[in-house]
Amino acid sequence: DMARDGLRVLSIAYRHLTPAEEAIDMSKADREDVEVGMTFLGLVGIYDPPRPESLPSVMECYRAGIQVTMLTGDHPQTAAAIARQVGILQDEDEEKSGEHQALSLGPLVMTAREFDRLTDDEIDALPELPHVIARCSPDTKVKMIEAMHRRSGIVAMTGDGVNDSPSLKFADVGIAMGQTGSDVAKQASEIILTDDNFATIVRAIREGRRVFSNIQRFCCVLVSGNVAELVCLVIGLAFRDGLGETVFPLSPVAILVNNLLTGTPPAMALGVEKAWPTIMDEPPRSPSSGLFTWEVQGDIVFYGFGIGLLSIANFWLVMNGFGDGHMGEECNKAYSESCDLVFRARGTVFATLTLAILLHAYNCRRLRGPMWNWHMIRRVHENRFLFSGVVCGTILCILCIYVPGLNTSVLKLKGISWEWGIVLVTLLIFLILSELYKFAKRKLYKPLSVATEEQGRLHRIWTENTLASSAGGLAK
Repeated sequence: DMARDGLRVLSIAYRHLTPAEEAIDMSKADREDVEVGMTFLGLVGIYDPPRPESLPSVMECYRAGIQVTMLTGDHPQTAAAIARQVGILQDEDEEKSGEHQALSLGPLVMTAREFDRLTDDEIDALPELPHVIARCSPDTKVKMIEAMHRRSGIVAMTGDGVNDSPSLKFADVGIAMGQTGSDVAKQASEIILTDDNFATIVRAIREGRRVFSNIQRFCCVLVSGNVAELVCLVIGLAFRDGLGETVFPLSPVAILVNNLLTGTPPAMALGVEKAWPTIMDEPPRSPSSGLFTWEVQGDIVFYGFGIGLLSIANFWLVMNGFGDGHMGEECNKAYSESCDLVFRARGTVFATLTLAILLHAYNCRRLRGPMWNWHMIRRVHENRFLFSGVVCGTILCILCIYVPGLNTSVLKLKGISWEWGIVLVTLLIFLILSELYKFAKRKLYKPLSVATEEQGRLHRIWTENTLASSAGGLAK
């Protein structure tokens, strides 16, 4: 009964030593010779409660599609009770394994002896690996890790003792306790947990997902911006003046300034983007998938070609749609009256390309979710670094277009007036296309929250416990 309540049970007994035994150094005596003929006094139950944050942390793991398994040296009844308290065992698990049938074949609570007795084929045939293994030995821990590897699992192992070092070394990620861990365990591990708190591991998983997502956003903004410039400039090679020379849609210096305004500040700001609330709803990603997934590559192509084509289309509109199409002479070298229209078209392209890439940085805050609805527009200043970068980039873009000398002599463009209407309409078209593209992705791509059957089961456990906790709070 005490073990079922999660108590560690000690048996206390005594006997009187003979005069000959009293003269012996008991530290060197054989236990089998001393611990005989003893009088039983009783049992003592010691309760070592789990930390309050253990249950929420385990539930957060289930939410993220991560299975938590307990390998312990405790009595099976004690281990099962503790596992229930921290959420490793659920009510449905108890129905599968009965009232802890510790010696039956294949329950979710097993002893090391019965688990070690199983062959690899018998273990692989189990519907689920045991969630709790009691009276665990170092070899049992390694065997469990091997079983998880055969099921294509990525295993993180925690431990503190010398006997944990083989399993810490064999796991994909070994995590040693920093306060209570032995030096051997720390040397065998990749990570040392300084506060010995399981919740810290869960927070690290959340932070790792945030960092990975932010790196993807960073790459998407940076590479798609470069693709946009490349598309604009390559198509721009088709424009030629009366002498047969190519008229650049942007001068080399203007391209560098555009890179300075749109490349580093927004991309770096996305690197400090906070984790979205749904980040732990996504299942673990495959270790074979890198930063540039097919989806990210598609985003780079779509946004890069979209911005580039819209920018060069504005150059054509100003030159041929609303202008007479006269390309002037030697407009790549200096400003002249014959190049006035070309310089205004360049100013339009510069404004379109710069502002579109700056707005695209906000697109990348959510690679699938809508960004330009009223709810998200109200949160436009949430990332203050990104907001500051976009505002400063817009101001500097306007200064580059209108500061005398800088515009015509350095950047080889000219201030614009009515062309701002073209720029604003183009930006609106770009935002609409971006939302339509994301809508199509949400309909056609596999949802991020879809997981394997096992990960789905874990997520349902988290959902049920969350709803139960909410109902309990409302009842109070």
